[in-house]
Amino acid sequence: MTYSVAVSGASGYAGGEILRLLANHPDVEIRTVTAHSNAGQPLVAHQPHLRSLSHLQLQDTTPEVLAGHDIVFLALPHGQSGQYTDQLADVPLVIDAGADHRLADREAWDAFYGGAFHEPWAYGVPELLIDGGARKQRENLVGATRIAAPGCNASTVELSLAPGIAAGVIESDDIVTVLAVGPSGAGKSLKPHLLGSEILGSANPYAVGGTHRHIPEIRQGLRWAGATGEVRISFTPVIVPMARGILATTTAKIADGVTDAQLRAAWADAYAGETFVQLLPEGQVPRTADVLGANTALLGLVIDRNAGRVTVVTAVDNLAKGTAGAAIQSMNIALCLPEDRALTVNGVAP
Repeated sequence: MTYSVAVSGASGYAGGEILRLLANHPDVEIRTVTAHSNAGQPLVAHQPHLRSLSHLQLQDTTPEVLAGHDIVFLALPHGQSGQYTDQLADVPLVIDAGADHRLADREAWDAFYGGAFHEPWAYGVPELLIDGGARKQRENLVGATRIAAPGCNASTVELSLAPGIAAGVIESDDIVTVLAVGPSGAGKSLKPHLLGSEILGSANPYAVGGTHRHIPEIRQGLRWAGATGEVRISFTPVIVPMARGILATTTAKIADGVTDAQLRAAWADAYAGETFVQLLPEGQVPRTADVLGANTALLGLVIDRNAGRVTVVTAVDNLAKGTAGAAIQSMNIALCLPEDRALTVNGVAP
């Protein structure tokens, strides 16, 4: 069976990455691409690297244009997807790359986003441990008709810590994470602080002091993993001069009486057999260059006994595994297709 696909926000970074990956998917046909201000223009005017899709023209993003497809991807700014999802009830599978359907807590939505609250959908991080580690989120994606792709920073931190939380070998009340992120995560809209002249040769912190919108998503994911006490997290993202990528350095307190062997076993067991989340050998930590263009999260685990903490260094491509790759991986699972269909573990180098 070939599934017909429409992609909204197709002129943006997330939409472009969804299209890049779907272009090599043998089970889908990309029939429709939509945008707002760029409607009426050729797709390749905004995504010139997508040569195989040069026949497509950007249409207006309306429910009428998106309807009538088997699968709709929404790659829209936060707060804009809900107005469409309410009107796409007849579409068999809708995947939202925005935040509108990620959070189950209305108060958290109001505090960090605001605007209309929409029901949570199946969360698109298949490898995330849930139910205290008894299951993985993959099970909730089988046969799903509505999927919320994750926030790229949020899923990176969740995958970094969920094994330790589920195994009870780390504490959840003193988590510190600092993330070096590429500016593509902020979207394609022109913003002065994202201009090349502002970011080249500089590292620029933002959303400092507990204000970043991915914080409640991380708390939610770690509670699913089994955090029973308070989830307290200091989260500091820093824009660095690379187009795409996230390098998250995350630390948490080691639980009393836990051995080094038990610590490493928690992560090794959790991700044993996983294709797209891989724990590196002891003594190794990843670079963002190692995952460029890949649907891979690479983790390096370091035990700091002097500080009584474990440090997890995780690298992902924010547009691939962080967003579009996670969405398509979840789509594959929902449709009972091979999970790795159109996705790769191989990055691009140099």
